[in-house]
Amino acid sequence: MTMPPEERLGFDIKRAEQELIAAKSAAVKVAGLTVPQYAALFGLSGAPGISAAALARSCLVTPQAMNVVLKNLEERGLVERTPHPWHRNVLETRLTEKGRTALATADERAVAIERRIEREFTAEERELLRSLLGRAVAAIRGGDGTE
Repeated sequence: MTMPPEERLGFDIKRAEQELIAAKSAAVKVAGLTVPQYAALFGLSGAPGISAAALARSCLVTPQAMNVVLKNLEERGLVERTPHPWHRNVLETRLTEKGRTALATADERAVAIERRIEREFTAEERELLRSLLGRAVAAIRGGDGTE
């Protein structure tokens, strides 16, 4: 069965995502960060000491991908990783002062993008959009690729 391109919402969702990532990539580059690095620093700012696995879940990436990001951030002195006091095979990750500075620089520019999006919608429209996107996610997860 064929579906005309103009009826495919996936394309519109992907286009919006790609525009957002491109804009945020340019924004956080000023701080010397990539979007995944920015997301990791942002996640760590709200959950100091979080494990790499938990951070990966919050950033919607695999634990392997997060470990690569964290290794790079650690090598650059933006995060520090220390063994958990009770679970020696778990590393706690925290921002360094240099990491907080990079995050603040990047976040100021990322927030400007979020504010531009926010201004395009009323509060009610933003809530509706969140609801509609949530339903789209649920539909995607619930389907097997066939009708």
